[in-house]
Amino acid sequence: MDEPGAAGSSQEGARPAYYAARSGGWRDWWTLLHPPYTGWHLSYSVIGAALAPRVQTSRLIATVLAFFLAVGLAAHALDELRGRPLRTRIPDWALIAVVVTGLAGALVLGVFGVQRVGWALVPFMVLGPALVIGYNAELFDGFMHTDLGFAAAWGAFPLLTGYVAQTGTLSAGAVLAAGGALALSWSQRSLSMPARDIRRRVTAVEGRMTFADGRVVALSSEVLIRPLERALRAGSWAVMLLAAGLAVARLG
Repeated sequence: MDEPGAAGSSQEGARPAYYAARSGGWRDWWTLLHPPYTGWHLSYSVIGAALAPRVQTSRLIATVLAFFLAVGLAAHALDELRGRPLRTRIPDWALIAVVVTGLAGALVLGVFGVQRVGWALVPFMVLGPALVIGYNAELFDGFMHTDLGFAAAWGAFPLLTGYVAQTGTLSAGAVLAAGGALALSWSQRSLSMPARDIRRRVTAVEGRMTFADGRVVALSSEVLIRPLERALRAGSWAVMLLAAGLAVARLG
């Protein structure tokens, strides 16, 4: 344990994210995917689809794949191009290729979706790439790069898209569930932002906590970040397992 008032750090804090692998090769691509967060946000599209009166497997798979291409690949590659927050060694040209390929693939799937679902899917096709580029490139002076922007883009939007891709319309139930997804994503960002700052920006932590029973705990990066990342791990697994359970129940 650090002495009270000493600068606190840990080996965990040396990584840009708790799920980040050692730098280099295929491990950079794993880190780029942000696996727990990608799974978290893809799960919302599954939950949205599961709310539909009838779930069509082909549409569910296409929706999840489109979001993987747009969010798991394109959005994260675009974010990495802006200052290398994950410290990967992936060349710029490769990241640009991922952005273009990911968005193009998502749009192609969207076109096929419109042919099956109808014109109700068109606004979601247009809004999806706009959210990816606007949020991750921090366009319009970062207007979309806020807690609300994050929660709407990566929480409510995937859930509503998953529902519309199944039904071609919206419902009160889907809108209410989208509000829940928005709140969950807002809480995710509220946890991940300070955790990210501690890992990537904080160089020293000083002080201590004194409890009513006289116990003293020296503050360190690890002490501050541990509860945040435990909650993020639990949250990602909770939403993914919920989505999997709903999919198995509906498709079974």
